[in-house]
Amino acid sequence: MSAFRTPRSHTDRLRNRIADGDMARVAEEALRVMDSSRGTWGGGWEQVLEQLRDLPAERRRELLLALADRFGQAGDDTEDRCRHLALCGLVSEGLDDDPLAAERHRALDDLARRQTFWYAARFDVLARAELAAGRPLAAHVVAVVRRAALDACRAADLTALARQLTDPVLNVGEVWAEKAMRDATTPDWQALLRHLLTATASKPTAKWDKGARALLDTLGPDAVRETLLSWLALVGRPRTLPLEPRAWDPDINSAYDPYNATALRGLAWLVSLLPPHPGTARALGALVETSLRKVAGVGPRNPKVANAGVVALARIDSEAALAELARLATRVTYKNTAKLLDTALEARATALGLSREEIEELAVPAYGLTEAGRATHRLGEATALLEVQGTRAVLGWRNAAGKPVKSVPAAVKRDHADELRELKAAVKDIDKMLSAQSERLDRQFLARRAWPYAVWRERYLDHPLVGTLARRLLWTIDGRTAGYADGELRTLADEPLTDGTRVELWHPVGREPAEIVAWRDWLERHGITQPFKQAHREVYLLTDAERATRTYSNRFAAHVLRQHQFNSLAALRGWHNKLRLCVDDSAPPATRELPQWGLRAEYWIEGDGEEYGLDTTDSGTYLRLRTDQVRFYPVDAPENSAHCYGGEYAMWLRDSQDPVAPIPLEDIPPLVLSEVLRDVDLFVGVSSIGNDPTWQDGGPGGRFQEYWTSYGFGELNQSAETRRLLLERLVPRLAIADRCTLAGRFLHVKGDRHTYKIHLGSGNILRTPNDQYLCIVPKSDPSAPRTGYLPYEGDRMLAVILSKAMMLADDTKITDPSILSQL
Repeated sequence: MSAFRTPRSHTDRLRNRIADGDMARVAEEALRVMDSSRGTWGGGWEQVLEQLRDLPAERRRELLLALADRFGQAGDDTEDRCRHLALCGLVSEGLDDDPLAAERHRALDDLARRQTFWYAARFDVLARAELAAGRPLAAHVVAVVRRAALDACRAADLTALARQLTDPVLNVGEVWAEKAMRDATTPDWQALLRHLLTATASKPTAKWDKGARALLDTLGPDAVRETLLSWLALVGRPRTLPLEPRAWDPDINSAYDPYNATALRGLAWLVSLLPPHPGTARALGALVETSLRKVAGVGPRNPKVANAGVVALARIDSEAALAELARLATRVTYKNTAKLLDTALEARATALGLSREEIEELAVPAYGLTEAGRATHRLGEATALLEVQGTRAVLGWRNAAGKPVKSVPAAVKRDHADELRELKAAVKDIDKMLSAQSERLDRQFLARRAWPYAVWRERYLDHPLVGTLARRLLWTIDGRTAGYADGELRTLADEPLTDGTRVELWHPVGREPAEIVAWRDWLERHGITQPFKQAHREVYLLTDAERATRTYSNRFAAHVLRQHQFNSLAALRGWHNKLRLCVDDSAPPATRELPQWGLRAEYWIEGDGEEYGLDTTDSGTYLRLRTDQVRFYPVDAPENSAHCYGGEYAMWLRDSQDPVAPIPLEDIPPLVLSEVLRDVDLFVGVSSIGNDPTWQDGGPGGRFQEYWTSYGFGELNQSAETRRLLLERLVPRLAIADRCTLAGRFLHVKGDRHTYKIHLGSGNILRTPNDQYLCIVPKSDPSAPRTGYLPYEGDRMLAVILSKAMMLADDTKITDPSILSQL
């Protein structure tokens, strides 16, 4: 009987092949070991490699040639080929032979087109083999090594390799980084780039600042500012070297390169050390917004860079920087960055001995406007006229004779390029700030603010920028309501109101219907378009059903909302919410804290669906929510929570806390109840799947068909009722008035082909006489011309309904094939 024992593993068999001295069979067994390990050369497999490395040089040369002969067996898979090449590289260490150099170069090029690589591919072995052969790695290969080494689970040898790769200083592939490397032509500029890469903490240390200041002193602040701002202007541009995502990868080409992102943080800190300049604050504000832009599969593009931008703005002692902080505070919804902004503004307010509200008011710059919404600038013989028209700033020009001209005069472009650039930048700044201030004012109804008359005139009515909004709103001055028209504050009877003591923002709650209608007529008579609904604001009064339920409202229950849209909108309106994941976890309801009233409003929601991929994103976040009750609690009451995919909400009690009962709705101040329910109505009206014309099939499995139909063509909510009342006044003035009729929930439009019914809530369309659904997906075009006078801005659905009515009234001129096929 033979004493030979069958090996129990690949490892044993490989040892036997080595002992036999047959390098061809050793090569085959080594490849089997590699395939079994999937390239994870650790544990027992590391012992195998040691045996191969310990072979005499001649035997390893034979083994290398045998492995090279079998390279064709690796197939077309990049990682399989890399593992085969890595095995060859490990065997050939110290040898001059390099039979697969061309294949290795090609594999490196292929892998470098990815965001990162799995360590099992042993990309680092291929990179080291290239370096050992005396060939420097290509810039895009260096980039992927650096990105891969940033993963926390990476092996030490990969991290060590990345540290060796110092050229180029930044990763190629991003426009800003490539420009930075082109500009850094001297040792001092190179040192500056290297210093940026040391910005690895959450905020700069004194040591970091000291090194940065030394570089600024050497290079000169003015030259540095101009150069650095030109880099920041390119952040977020499309990649110059697009990466090839794998099936499971997120949108990697829209994300920042994580290695360069560290330098971006340093760049933000560095510019904050320069002397204050409006361009610096502007660039940092843009960096924050660009860095928080959503990327599919990633979320915010890079919150750490956004936070660095906020930290930098908070370090700059200037009006422009404070203005950016205040503007961003109204726009940013990402929780951690929003918290940083709040902290920065609170710190600035404390330092100046002011309230948070006051610091936000004082933070609004004039942007060169010398009167409310207007400024003139003489540039040579031409005059630039900067005017605020509604929600936009417009730059116009007059020639030497004072006549309007359509474009920028050639002499201005030639002789006043810097001033022209600043004017164009001011236009963009004003547009952004107008939007931010409009949203801030719209949230003031619950702030319980009152101003001394003189302070209010300075910060609001006569402010060069805020005044363009304040003069289109109604105010209560010592109990008398007034609006601004014909250069003065006027009462409902158009009598001038020239003085006062105490000023508050007017709200329709508690007003007589006749007074509300009279002020609507007054605004229309003076041609005033309000920046948001005020005179036409919906009022939500307690219903009999809510008196019966006592402590909660079901008015906005049983809706299906798009979760991400709801989450963004809730954050903009000052609500706190947590995205629901399809996991075993709990979450609090969407809440809005109202400390001025001692209250906390809650909107109870839950994730909808059970199937990953169909009902969730790839990361497991629910695509949709189902809605339930609205409740109110004392602001300091323990938090409620419920499972993310449904179940009863319960109060989370700690340290022997007693449960706190919800507050009866009858005890909620009418203004608070109305504004909270208006927010919730807005959430439903904007993010409900019922107002999406593409959901006519009921969505996944058709299970939302009943809801979509009932919402898309059902009873009107409060905001839709407001829209109907407004359309009763607007329709008779339209050019298509003879073709339009309002009846119940619909605007009926008579075309030449058919007659149509447009639902006033969802904008969905039915074609008579069969009530056949007509799908028209509205195009988002904020620059589209407005259809006549509108008393307020911001109702996108009203614009959609009017644009659909115009199209359908002239349906013989429709050319869109997707619409024609339904007619």
